Amino acid sequence: MKSKRENIAEYILYLWQLEDYLRAFPEKAQENTELMELLDMMHQEGIIAGGHLQLAKNALSELEDLHEELLESEAPYRAVILHIEPALNILKSKTDRPTMSDVEACLTLLYQVMMLRLKQQPISDETNVVVKDATQLLRFLSKTYYDNQAAL
Repeated sequence: MKSKRENIAEYILYLWQLEDYLRAFPEKAQENTELMELLDMMHQEGIIAGGHLQLAKNALSELEDLHEELLESEAPYRAVILHIEPALNILKSKTDRPTMSDVEACLTLLYQVMMLRLKQQPISDETNVVVKDATQLLRFLSKTYYDNQAAL
């Protein structure tokens, strides 16, 4: 499994992908102990039809906490958020959860674009610009998270 410590944003996206995979192909879990454990967790947490594992929620919460810390202490980080925020607000307004955090919106955007690419659907130039900004933001958050964990 992807390491949360190594790249927390990729870890969250990976868990979301596994959740969708197990919802679509639950029988495939029989072929892999790790998948079987995740499917069991999904059953226990009542998220077979939808939602996210507590593992993913906890990782997202850690990333959101770091995001809040950086907003207070890092001017360059605030500048990136101010730049991307209008696009994130538009994205959030088009979801069933318009109050989601900016971090979750970035992850949701990247996940949706990944799904579009898998389906070979077109992605607009405007979306690609926002994806680049969201990726930059998540890369910075993940690196800072990694650095903080390494310092412990």
